[in-house]
Amino acid sequence: MKLRIGLPKGSLQEATFQLFEQAGYKISLNSRSYYPAVNDPELEILLMRAQEIPRYVHEGVLDAGISGLDWIMENDADVVEVADLEYSKNTSNPIKVVIAVAENSGINNISDLNGKRIATELVNVTKKYLKGHGVSAIVEYSWGATEVKVPHLVDAIADLTETGSSLAANKLRVIDTILTSVTKLHANPIAWRDPWKKEKLENISILLQGALRARTKVGLKMNVPEAALGKILETLPAMKLPTISKLVDSDWVAIEVILDEIQMREMIPALKAAGAQDIIAYPLTKVIP
Repeated sequence: MKLRIGLPKGSLQEATFQLFEQAGYKISLNSRSYYPAVNDPELEILLMRAQEIPRYVHEGVLDAGISGLDWIMENDADVVEVADLEYSKNTSNPIKVVIAVAENSGINNISDLNGKRIATELVNVTKKYLKGHGVSAIVEYSWGATEVKVPHLVDAIADLTETGSSLAANKLRVIDTILTSVTKLHANPIAWRDPWKKEKLENISILLQGALRARTKVGLKMNVPEAALGKILETLPAMKLPTISKLVDSDWVAIEVILDEIQMREMIPALKAAGAQDIIAYPLTKVIP
């Protein structure tokens, strides 16, 4: 039996392949192929646009897929949301769907969009949002380069943004946020009811989330004189409690702990000052709580 899963082609492709490799799934791809090879004979991977994946999962063509909440909503897809995977093209920040206008536009809030023209790839999401705010506007599908259409072709856009840099570069300002979208591992409801496929997906989810969690943490090892142990433990954060091992024929102990990477630059000098020696920091590939 195989689990057929759709992965996003395009802007998220490289980040997705890197995440899967960190989770233990090495994916290789011929440049002209949409069917990557993977070192798991129970997986069949198809590459396609993220916009399409939820629809094919909804229809059962795919057992599961990875795509954003925005595209699940745009396709009105009936899927099981297995896990949130907080990663994107450039950062771990969630993607936002925003309404933006020209910097010098007289449009300042949603009600000002009545009777205006809006370009977007997320037509259904945008129409639903406007309807919820009692706004009647012309919403047209944009085939790309959406930011450059304001103000000469349309009055506003509803677009995806990760850092806001593209909007700023095109002299646009945000007047509202439609939704915050995270990448989701999602499944077809019928596939999810299959015990084998459900277990397979749950295992993949554990590994992918563990890989993402590991990106913000590091492991830390050190040797500490027993006399300084109390002071070291007061200094040291941990996910739970640190691992402490007695060194053979010595009044020293070894300590191992996992901590947030951002803490490391201040923690290491503090530990050294408290008496720790032989401090080793190492990267992690997976953290499974």
